[in-house]
Amino acid sequence: MEQIRTVCFTGHRQIPPEERERLHVLLRQELERQLAAGARVFRCGGALGFDTLAALTLLELRQQDFPAELELVLPCPTQAENWQERDRRQYAEILSQADRVRYSGSNYYNGILQLRNRQLVEGADVCIAYLKGSHGGGTAYTSALALRAGLEYINLAERL
Repeated sequence: MEQIRTVCFTGHRQIPPEERERLHVLLRQELERQLAAGARVFRCGGALGFDTLAALTLLELRQQDFPAELELVLPCPTQAENWQERDRRQYAEILSQADRVRYSGSNYYNGILQLRNRQLVEGADVCIAYLKGSHGGGTAYTSALALRAGLEYINLAERL
């Protein structure tokens, strides 16, 4: 019996326009590779930037009958309340197509994003990242968690 693998995503909120298309192609190729290796559950934190790109790319693959489940691990229900209207609509569309939505808390508080990031990594087998440089922030934090937990770690920024 094939073991079901879980993949989590982490990445920057800002993607330079000149990298976006190439990153999308690399992400799609990596998702296809992970699906071929038995990955079925894909956890996404629902943030702007790479999280959104990852969720949309996975949903593209699902339209082509790839057997993938989208699990959103979100900090709180109000995550998108201060986003631009276009981003909120896209977020709502992703939410409507998710197989599961889990919230780290009912309200935003200092530290909830770190909790969400730990929940993304817990029990995952693979972490697909878009981490440029070694500066701090949530992507570096989540990447470090994934590496400490022994997950297979793929940083797409290194392939650009």
